[in-house]
Amino acid sequence: MFARRRPLLRAAVVGGGAYMAGRSAANRAADQQYRDASQEERLSNLEQAQAQPQVPAQQPPPAPSQAAGPSLMDQLSQLTELHKSGALTDDEFAAAKAKLLG
Repeated sequence: MFARRRPLLRAAVVGGGAYMAGRSAANRAADQQYRDASQEERLSNLEQAQAQPQVPAQQPPPAPSQAAGPSLMDQLSQLTELHKSGALTDDEFAAAKAKLLG
């Protein structure tokens, strides 16, 4: 009875080892194919980018200076508050208001 089991056991071990070796080789081949395809895609994208003419990007028109800071109404309100609190005299308030209104 032991004589029959030994060849079966040996066949199972050899077959299992061969299966694992084949599976490992297949995984390595698949990984290599993936790396090659990825590299080809990157090279293709780079070649396409270099082949396209370099068109300068259009700059958006500069925003008005008032849009960058507080609005005109906010500035007038702030001047009014400063005038009411006594921080600005009547002449200073009138000059600042004239400057804001242009």
